[in-house]
Amino acid sequence: MNDSPETGVDVLADTIVQTHAVLHARMRSAEACRPTPDAPRAAYGATDPFLASTSRHVAAANAILVPAARRRLGEGHRRAHEFARQSRRLEVALVDLKAKLYGSTYAVRRTWTSIWGRVEDELARMRTLELQLVDDLAATTSAHEREELAERLYRCERRVPTRPHPYLPHHGVTGRVARRVALRVDRFWDTAEGRMVPEPVRPRRARDGRLAQYLLADPHLPG
Repeated sequence: MNDSPETGVDVLADTIVQTHAVLHARMRSAEACRPTPDAPRAAYGATDPFLASTSRHVAAANAILVPAARRRLGEGHRRAHEFARQSRRLEVALVDLKAKLYGSTYAVRRTWTSIWGRVEDELARMRTLELQLVDDLAATTSAHEREELAERLYRCERRVPTRPHPYLPHHGVTGRVARRVALRVDRFWDTAEGRMVPEPVRPRRARDGRLAQYLLADPHLPG
């Protein structure tokens, strides 16, 4: 399928690549800011945004990308299950990170190096699976359809749970209901704890011309 003649950019692939670049940068920032006996809460401000943004992206990818892959791709159901399994693995790693950060007794014997090592490995595997799905979708969808998927992913990411929930359903009607309930609970605790939840990466709209980009104060022109 042909991409936008104006930019030549696959908006969906570009959004996924940018999102994972942001998640990786937040992970590195959080990893470098570990709690100390003198400042036990110092890491919260760096780690909570990483936990929130990663949890949101995992939930949104399962809500938007996976159904599209199931409909459009060969062996779509198998790949949906594979994606759900990897999502759970990453979310379990995030749960362990959160437990270590907040001093849970079950994580006290785990080292920070082992915690962050697993998070990094599972996030890298998730990125690989996502990009494979997006690359394969490019062969069965138009550039406009992929742009719409990117917009839906962005909108969904703003209204899904902000904490990892590895044992909730990820797909189908039960997945949608579970995400809706978890979102309400997470929003309550985010407000109670004053937790900062970053804005997701916004897709670069290929249909916007140069003038529109300046008028929208959203320039993304080549240098």
